[in-house]
Amino acid sequence: MRIFFMALLFSLSSFTTYKTADNKEILSELEMIRLTEHVNEIKTFTASNHGYNKKIAFLVDMKIKSGKNRFFVYDLQNNQIIDQGLVAHGSGSETGIKGDILQFSNTPNSNCTSLGRYSVEKPYKGVFGKAFRLSGMDETNSNALKRAIVLHCYKEVPDDEKEYYIINSHGCPMVSELFFKRLEKIIDSSDSKIMLSVYY
Repeated sequence: MRIFFMALLFSLSSFTTYKTADNKEILSELEMIRLTEHVNEIKTFTASNHGYNKKIAFLVDMKIKSGKNRFFVYDLQNNQIIDQGLVAHGSGSETGIKGDILQFSNTPNSNCTSLGRYSVEKPYKGVFGKAFRLSGMDETNSNALKRAIVLHCYKEVPDDEKEYYIINSHGCPMVSELFFKRLEKIIDSSDSKIMLSVYY
């Protein structure tokens, strides 16, 4: 009997979810472990590099399906997710393999998402309106500026979670218009560069 209850407790713990500042449950335990790992990398980097925001960071977990919230705004000081939204991945990252297996590339014209750390740079006005250039900080995304990988919105990206996959981008982290407005306020009000970590 004791073994049964221990097994039950263990199985329940695997479904632990974590909450945002507004008390919404969003992340499984494994998703939170991945997020925490990359949050710690960002904290270590910003602690020794001036010019980067030590209060806020953006994180994208590409293991989460595109119809679910996987772009997180993270409060580095209070250690909590304060906002979240949908984000598209590149069409070139699709493999057609069941189990939502994606591939990633830093190669120009691959239309793939590139993993790694980015710094959010100055905005410009492009095809999709206002967008923020992204500078790749790792070997896996060093061609971001050359590839014109930017943070931008697109009207076809839904505001709310869906049970289906959302539209793909050409490799850019592409979000909904409403979510972009919230991100835009954070970026424009920051006096230092915000880091974006895309991981899998």
